[in-house]
Amino acid sequence: MTIMQRAAAIAAMTFSLAGLISHSSPVRASDLNREAIVASASTIQINNPVTLTSVPAAAAIIAPQAAAQPLQMVQSLPVEDEAEDDDYNSLAEAVAAQDSAQVDATQRCLAGAIYFESKGEPLAGQLAVANVIINRSKSGRFPADVCSVVKQRGQFSFVRGGEIPSIDEGRTSWRTALAVAKIALEAAWDSPAPKALFFNTADRRPGGNLTKIAMIGNHVFYR
Repeated sequence: MTIMQRAAAIAAMTFSLAGLISHSSPVRASDLNREAIVASASTIQINNPVTLTSVPAAAAIIAPQAAAQPLQMVQSLPVEDEAEDDDYNSLAEAVAAQDSAQVDATQRCLAGAIYFESKGEPLAGQLAVANVIINRSKSGRFPADVCSVVKQRGQFSFVRGGEIPSIDEGRTSWRTALAVAKIALEAAWDSPAPKALFFNTADRRPGGNLTKIAMIGNHVFYR
C-alpha cells in the first residue's frame, strides 16, 4: 500500500467514527444492567485480606508524660543539745535542776570547800566561794587543779592533814553545795564576784593591796 492509499484509508475511518458519535444518544444510569454489575462484583476475589483490629480509644490517644520533677533536698533542722542550752530563770532553779547521783573527784573537792566555808550563806555567796577556787586554779599563782587549790597548805582552815574531812552526804546543805559546785564548774551561772581570788568574813581585813569586788552574805570578795 502506497502512502497515498494509507492516507485515504485513515481519512475514511475518521469520517466514519465521527458519524457514529453524532448519531449516538446518551444513556441514563437507570438503563444500565444492574444485574450484570452485581454479578460481576460477586466474582471479584480479594487476596490476602487484612484483618482490622479495633483499638480502644484510651489506648489510641497517647497522653503526653509530665516532665519529671527534680528531687528536692530537704535539710533537717539542727537539733541543739539540751544539756548545752540550759536556761534558768534563777540560781535557785539551776541548783534544783542538778543531779547529785554522779559525782567526780573535782566536784567533790569543790563541794567540800563550799560546804565548810559557806554553808548557810545565800546561794550567790556559795557560788562566789566556788568561783574563787576555780579562778585560783586558772590564775597561774596557785595550783592548777581545783583539788590542789582546796588542799593547799595554809589556805583553808577546815583542811586537816591535806585532806577534806568526811561529810554527811545525806544533809540538804551538802546536796546544795554539790549542786553549786556543778554549776560553777560548768559556768552555768555568772559569778556574782567576777575574777575574785580571795574572800574573808566581814570582820576580818585581808592583808596586802587587794581590791574589794563584792560583799555577799557574811563574806567580802577581793582580787
